[in-house]
Amino acid sequence: MRLLFIGDIVGKPGRDLVRRAVGPLVRAHGVDFVIANGENAAGGFGITRETGDAIFAAGVDVVTTGNHVWDKREALEYIGLEPRLLRPFNYADGAPGRGAGVFDARDGSRVAVVNAMGRVHMPLVDDPFTRLPALVDSLRAETPIVFVDFHAEVTSEKVALGWHLDGRVTAVVGTHTHVQTSDARVLPGGTAYLTDAGMTGPHDSVIGVVKDAAISRFLTGLPSRFDTATGDPRLHGALIDVDPVGGRATAIEAIALTAADVDALATAPEAAPFGA
Repeated sequence: MRLLFIGDIVGKPGRDLVRRAVGPLVRAHGVDFVIANGENAAGGFGITRETGDAIFAAGVDVVTTGNHVWDKREALEYIGLEPRLLRPFNYADGAPGRGAGVFDARDGSRVAVVNAMGRVHMPLVDDPFTRLPALVDSLRAETPIVFVDFHAEVTSEKVALGWHLDGRVTAVVGTHTHVQTSDARVLPGGTAYLTDAGMTGPHDSVIGVVKDAAISRFLTGLPSRFDTATGDPRLHGALIDVDPVGGRATAIEAIALTAADVDALATAPEAAPFGA
């Protein structure tokens, strides 16, 4: 089977690109299940019912989030009503919503998705390294296919978690920093790994924000309004091939598509191969 993960969707430019891209990507690459990080979907910060529903309508099966999940107040209610919307599982137990679930894929497989968050330079959460193994074991009782979105700031924490979970989960893909890394690989135990999937949104920006506002903050140290940029929208993410019986990944490829690339997908051949 094949999974598609879409990196952090930023604002309207990111949502519009997802709306145009998911269907063609599913057809062109034979995708069975689509996951996207949507914590920046509403104006660059947070998620709302309107923006979340639009992402699901585009063909995304599960939306993960991160430290901005509560930035829009209505998310507190929405996340309790929408089981396909996840927040980091290692928030305190009283937080609304849930951090993991098992979902049906197009090929008949079941896919477990876990949303986890790092602790270095991030909000206070429980330790993902000690808590994840038990959660993974409980999910593997239902399906061998377990995907982890690790929303974290520092590369070392992401790499360490990838090795920590190698052989226990199908994939560990990082989010949050909005810059795609070039280290996609399948680890020795069969876990697909990518430090950061990158950003789906305006790349003529500073990680999604209007350039002048971000530069001004660096120059002066003063607060400035961070508006979502609009130029050069691109879709970043990863395609992962999985053995549905054992849950081991067999290939992973980072993808980076311009708006023109997305338009060209409409005429692409189906089930395009990749990997070794």
